[in-house]
Amino acid sequence: MSNSLFSKEMQDQLKELKSELSKGRATSPSDPENEKPTDPVTLPTKKQVEKTVKQLGSEHVDDDKVLFLQAMAGVQPIKDNNTLSDVSKPKATKLDAATLSKRAAAQGTETEQLGAGLSDMQALLNPVSGESYLMYKTPTLQNKVFNQLKQGKLRWYDAVDIHGATIDEAREAVTTLITQARSNNETVVKIVHGKGSDAVLKTCVNGWLRQLPEVLGFVSTPPKDGGNGAVLVLLKKNKTDS
Repeated sequence: MSNSLFSKEMQDQLKELKSELSKGRATSPSDPENEKPTDPVTLPTKKQVEKTVKQLGSEHVDDDKVLFLQAMAGVQPIKDNNTLSDVSKPKATKLDAATLSKRAAAQGTETEQLGAGLSDMQALLNPVSGESYLMYKTPTLQNKVFNQLKQGKLRWYDAVDIHGATIDEAREAVTTLITQARSNNETVVKIVHGKGSDAVLKTCVNGWLRQLPEVLGFVSTPPKDGGNGAVLVLLKKNKTDS
């Protein structure tokens, strides 16, 4: 049967089953008096089978299919507990300083070069308060794009939280985040520096970012994204090879 829904092996098994059932109907019990009555079994009719098959999307019904579906009447399907859960779209991630410090050690040269040019002293000589609003842009950055950054309209991809980090850990985390973003062709990242009474990390972030040529601008985030306790950083796009 070229148009059958079953394989040749299954067709052969169905024919064998059909033959065995036919023999069973033709053979009478050897001792009717000692034969115990059995509970009647109600099998679905051919019309019921045809209706079921049509519901499953097939118009072709033959005797083998009828026999198979009758034999399977009352069988309950086993629940599959191995179904895959829905996978949502990747979301922007926020890492901690320790994690990015480990990445800095693993990535090596590029991150080290980026951090080597940063001056902690230059940053600390221009302290900022915990509640101050940070804002910086290069002359080449268009005002329209900078305004979108200030309004939080540019989507950030990765972020790092440097709360509780040392200055060295924070520096490595910031440079690793930027190196990682540029290698992935991402242009906006978020740095959560916190406020604090002395705002040392906030002061360092403000100073470091101004020293990096990869940074086009940065602003304190809108209130919903952390307010003055974090900054959104706009990075230059990588030059693609032509």
